[in-house]
Amino acid sequence: MYIIGIDVGGTNTDVALIKDDVVVATGKVPTDHDNLAESTAAALECILDTYSGQESLKLHLSTTLCTNTIIEGKGEPTAVLAVPGPGMRIEDLGLGFAVQILEGSVDHRGREVAGISISEVHDALKAASAEGTAALAIVGKFSHRNPAQELAIEEVAKNAYPEFRHITLGHRLSGRPNFPRRLSTSYLNAGVAKTQARFVDMIQRVMVRGKDIGPVFVLKADGGTMTLEDSLIRPVETILSGPAASIMGARALTAYPKENAVIVDIGGTTTDIAVQIGGEAVFQRQGAEIAGHRTLVPALFARSIGLGGDSEIRVLSEEADSGTARLEIGPKRAGIPAALGGSRATPTDAAVTLGLASIGDVERARKAVAIIGVELGYGIEEAARAIIDAFTNKLTKEIEDTYAYLESRPVYTVSELLASPDIRPKAIIGLGGPAHVFIPKAAEAIGLAWEVLPRYQEANAIGSGASRPTAAVTLHADTALGTITVPEMDYVGKLRTKRLFDLEKARTDARQWAYKKGRSLGITSLEDIVIIEEESFNMVRGFYTTGRIFTIRAQVRPDVRRVRAAKIGGRSQ
Repeated sequence: MYIIGIDVGGTNTDVALIKDDVVVATGKVPTDHDNLAESTAAALECILDTYSGQESLKLHLSTTLCTNTIIEGKGEPTAVLAVPGPGMRIEDLGLGFAVQILEGSVDHRGREVAGISISEVHDALKAASAEGTAALAIVGKFSHRNPAQELAIEEVAKNAYPEFRHITLGHRLSGRPNFPRRLSTSYLNAGVAKTQARFVDMIQRVMVRGKDIGPVFVLKADGGTMTLEDSLIRPVETILSGPAASIMGARALTAYPKENAVIVDIGGTTTDIAVQIGGEAVFQRQGAEIAGHRTLVPALFARSIGLGGDSEIRVLSEEADSGTARLEIGPKRAGIPAALGGSRATPTDAAVTLGLASIGDVERARKAVAIIGVELGYGIEEAARAIIDAFTNKLTKEIEDTYAYLESRPVYTVSELLASPDIRPKAIIGLGGPAHVFIPKAAEAIGLAWEVLPRYQEANAIGSGASRPTAAVTLHADTALGTITVPEMDYVGKLRTKRLFDLEKARTDARQWAYKKGRSLGITSLEDIVIIEEESFNMVRGFYTTGRIFTIRAQVRPDVRRVRAAKIGGRSQ
């Protein structure tokens, strides 16, 4: 089967066609920030022009649509109904959005302590409806232990208020405990649901031209993929998929698959820095953070900085009496490089001026760089070298700051709860348009081996195409109460053998639930299921152990298929 991988970037939308384990074609189209869906459609059309086979095509998409919607504050107005129970002041959480508090309570063991008020639920829904709100988030503090109250509120909304077209329940997004993060995750999910629904509709409409396209998967922040249909239910999981595509592209193509390495994706607008330890990507333990919101969305660790080939270049005066000046690169984008028709010099123009890049009009690049040179008191080539050096210095500092940050806290990888204390890189893995210019120089400055990936300009799209589906479940069992819940699967049941239920049995059951969820994604082996978190403790009453509580999180581990492509760039010690 052929796989098409598409990655919507800040400057270009890249696309790759993969046959088995070989990249057979790549392409790119400019990203239209006012219509990311159309950029995706244009990339799909671009690669279909190169395909003449009759085999079915699988489509993997990495899109910034939900990320941009959240960052730009363009999500659908959302009503958040919360059932926190006693002892919590929502207003002290600093969530940044309004929350309507409802009566009712479920305790930490999943027991309903106080029921909800149906009349109060109606009042809250009527008020939200009167304000024209179409998105709804319903979140109980301990709904991951017992979702009954969330489900009851949802039933009222669906039966009596059809205007709420996008309803999110907190327990369906994550079975992990953290009420504030679940509130934020649910709020964001409901707010982007309409945007994602439009995107899905567009994808379904453009899959024409007589090609057999399907199924369609969407890249998630954890480097795995989800079905297009699941993205309608949990669109928030697609945030930050751009950095995930970078990491998975590097893992699919790198000559350092088992080494400690820093992965650097240099785009036109931003640079993403990620870390690989022993071949495993570093994972954000608590969940992704976006636009000031802390979420429970599983995500790979990456730092995004305003530094790219199209970055703005500014000449800053130093101390007035010294008469010296220095260059500042980014964080804003200057626009397209002068070599390609822009009006201002960019780092790309400096590379073109020095013969390090062969794109566009060299004379236009030189004229733009000359303006920077006048401000610095330099000639054209000297000014171009100063720009390249300033870019490299900023990049190396950001890499060092990334490792200093990670070394100040526990570091988690995808498959290991705690990474090795030795996290320092042996190599820099580079991808993105300007990578061949800056990666060798950054590696030389730091004293590391380096690699510019094959097909480095489209490696993100390759990463999207080479990623495999993933899913996670959380099993919570209470032997004293005889209950077991798997919130991501909407399951609440009874333990059949309370006395025989131990940690090993909890692990086995969690893996079986993850396998059940994974089968719908094409996962066929239990060996693909790993336990990533576990907790167990005794319940004691009157000096006697009355039972045990288990919380086990199992997942289809994010992974990538290794692929081959023509070598571009270099590798040096």
